[in-house]
Amino acid sequence: MNEFGVYVHVPFCAHRCDYCAFATYADRNHLMVDYVDAVVTEVGWALDAQMPVATSVFFGGGTPSRLSPEQLLAILDAIPRTDDAEVTVECNPEDASLERLAAYRAGGVNRMSFGVQSTRPAVLADLGRRHGTMAHEEVSRAVHEAGFATWNMDLIVGSRAETLGDVRHTLDDLLGLEFAPPHLSCYALTPEPGTPLGADPARHPDEDATADSYDLVGRVLEEHGYQWEEISNWARPGHECRHNHVYWDQGDYTGFGSAAHSHHRGRRFWNVRTPDRYIEMVRRGEAPLGGEEVLDEVTKEFERDSLALRTRSGVPVESFESLDEIAHLVRVRDGRVTLAPQGRLLANQVIVRLRSAN
Repeated sequence: MNEFGVYVHVPFCAHRCDYCAFATYADRNHLMVDYVDAVVTEVGWALDAQMPVATSVFFGGGTPSRLSPEQLLAILDAIPRTDDAEVTVECNPEDASLERLAAYRAGGVNRMSFGVQSTRPAVLADLGRRHGTMAHEEVSRAVHEAGFATWNMDLIVGSRAETLGDVRHTLDDLLGLEFAPPHLSCYALTPEPGTPLGADPARHPDEDATADSYDLVGRVLEEHGYQWEEISNWARPGHECRHNHVYWDQGDYTGFGSAAHSHHRGRRFWNVRTPDRYIEMVRRGEAPLGGEEVLDEVTKEFERDSLALRTRSGVPVESFESLDEIAHLVRVRDGRVTLAPQGRLLANQVIVRLRSAN
């Protein structure tokens, strides 16, 4: 069966982090009940239009754990999925009580994702994260006791408050857990326009320091048996995120909720950004479409190659006219080109040299 993903956007947060540019809101909790009803309605419309059965479902945000387990599971129950479907919920560490995780597990969730970012107090403070420095231990115990076999933690490197030693301490803390996360993601801090971080040049990451931190993460994880999967992801064998591969393999997926994006056979479309407008449009029986674009064959080919190049599978060597100028950034094996460790944060310099980019 072909892979088909469903993404559910939950736009509520207890607190908006200084680096966050996502469609999330810390002042819309009063909309939660109506929002869940609207998402369930939108799912129903998609089923009427013969939406495929989902092989993966991903609740992202925002903070999906701002919803009660009952609210989140009401949405999940509305989504038809295969017996072996992967169902992931993003959860803030401070929300990861055993009671909540056990409710998720009993309701059909089989994968969790936690935004730990760091275990160092100064770094957490600089990022505006609210969980304590021991949250990783509490999360690890709770996720194990709730019966989750696979899950991940997210890290962010690049804070001006973070030293290379801090990164090493965080890795030691996570990898030293009795139940260490079998999947780890690592993202470079980015000063997005319109965010407090973006507005303060003094807090912008140092590119060289960020690169050193990212390189350290990759080396340490691979030494501990994690395989590099994609620019920002490492997993132990068998713990790769199935839903991510729908995106990376240019597969089809449908997004539900405000600001959610979808892709179907070269047509990309997305919902209106704010939950208020989303709810109102659904109440009126109107599709909450915010915009769309249809990709031509040239664009589809380029996106296919550029996405594949970010992953462990890479692209055929014939995808490049020449590798001379980027030989130090790539590896060639069995007729395929992948990014070398030193090329992963410079992927754009490689991508622009793809034949499909010209």
